[in-house]
Amino acid sequence: MANILVLDDDIQICNLIKMILTINRHQVRIAHDGIEGLKLYRQQKPDLVITDVMMPHKNGIQIVIELKKHDKETPIIVMSGGRRAITADFNLESVKLLGVHDTLKKPFTDEQLLDAIKTALPSPRVLAK
Repeated sequence: MANILVLDDDIQICNLIKMILTINRHQVRIAHDGIEGLKLYRQQKPDLVITDVMMPHKNGIQIVIELKKHDKETPIIVMSGGRRAITADFNLESVKLLGVHDTLKKPFTDEQLLDAIKTALPSPRVLAK
């Protein structure tokens, strides 16, 4: 079980991700903009951050830069559906240069989301007796 912070201004996407992750025994906190997301991050450092690129107040690229400044360990998954003249592929290729763990192009499947989370989170260590 992991503590996961999800940032997306689309309430339906947030609810869908929260449902998928909760079913898979993760704790999920939701933020609908970058400022709210950073506040939640500072209140309780999550095990993983999942953020959209296009959001109000602070976009996903600004979030990644700020988090990487202070914390290089927490894995970040960035998702994008693109908007208007900027494609999802362009957004996702751009954030890869910032060192994010993985990217997801919207719409994505439950399996794609869970696979990205599985590879982003460190495996639990088995304690030797």
